[in-house]
Amino acid sequence: MAGLEIKSVTKVFGAVRTADSLSLVVEPGEIVAVFGPSGGGKTVLLRMIAGMFEPDEGDILVGGRSIVGALPERRGIGMAFQNFALFPHMTARDNIASGLRAKGRADAASRVQAISRLLKIEHVLGHMPRELSNGQKQRTALARALIGNPDVLLLDDPLRNVDAKLRYEMRLELPSLLRRGTAAVLYVTQDYREAMAIADRIAVLVGGRLEQIASPDEIYLSPASVAVARLFGDPSINLAETTPLVEHGTLFAAISGARMPLGMADTLPADRPYWLGVRPEDLGISFSAGEDAMPARVLAITPMHEKAVLLLRFEDGKEWLAALRPDALNVVADDAVFVRFAQEAVQLFDRETGLRVSLSHRRQAA
Repeated sequence: MAGLEIKSVTKVFGAVRTADSLSLVVEPGEIVAVFGPSGGGKTVLLRMIAGMFEPDEGDILVGGRSIVGALPERRGIGMAFQNFALFPHMTARDNIASGLRAKGRADAASRVQAISRLLKIEHVLGHMPRELSNGQKQRTALARALIGNPDVLLLDDPLRNVDAKLRYEMRLELPSLLRRGTAAVLYVTQDYREAMAIADRIAVLVGGRLEQIASPDEIYLSPASVAVARLFGDPSINLAETTPLVEHGTLFAAISGARMPLGMADTLPADRPYWLGVRPEDLGISFSAGEDAMPARVLAITPMHEKAVLLLRFEDGKEWLAALRPDALNVVADDAVFVRFAQEAVQLFDRETGLRVSLSHRRQAA
């Protein structure tokens, strides 16, 4: 039985459909990240599950039981917020224990000790929230959400207000921590890296609609639409308009002075407009010309930790980004170079619908 099931849920505020027939199943022990741009409906979805307001249409089930209309405290849900939402007049210990004590649980003290040991905050249990660092506040809020062994755990961008070092550490720690229990976890974030690092599956929510629900690898390598493709990657995917042509059963695209083979043509209608997408890390840069190479000039080079990002301008004025290891090629700004990519690196999207179309060559997940 599913831990959490969202069935055709719709919510409308005025003329805006903030949730448009959403359907999603989260199994017990599974972590699903709800990812998307600001204003896409992520917080609205969480608030409907938590009982802050009800859906206009559809149903929400926890453990096979509908919770629509149930009081928030009777839904079997734990929740941690991005702003921590700790009671300012209570110590960390009392904040963590507040839900259990409200239910009259006699084992509250021992459970607080156990969960605080797990989250490494035993030494601050007697502190007031104003005395805690943001990282300690975040762990305290998480402990409060976890302590009651909820059927469903809702995490609303819980790492947004912590520093970069702690955010990185928690991306490593959280998955194993959350999987110690059996809660179905819905993790809302605006950071695609966080979603990919923490979740078993990602539900991409854009404009109140679920664009794709899949594993992190599948979403990155085979995005369902150009909208999804643009949300993943830093730098973002390069796109070019193209109308492919067929020669001898092979599909070709003319892009910025080059003739690029795309794969077999038997499954794709030609002579219609598409978006051709290639991720920056899939571009190869060299000084050797060829029919399958796009002539370009290096406009700028920006070091970014383990990679260098090149801004390239092609002969037709189009600009793309390439991501390379800093030692991969000795190039400088204003160099004339040639750009190539493998057939397997190509993502093709229908210009009219924005949906990805399948090519005969597909990459394997890294």
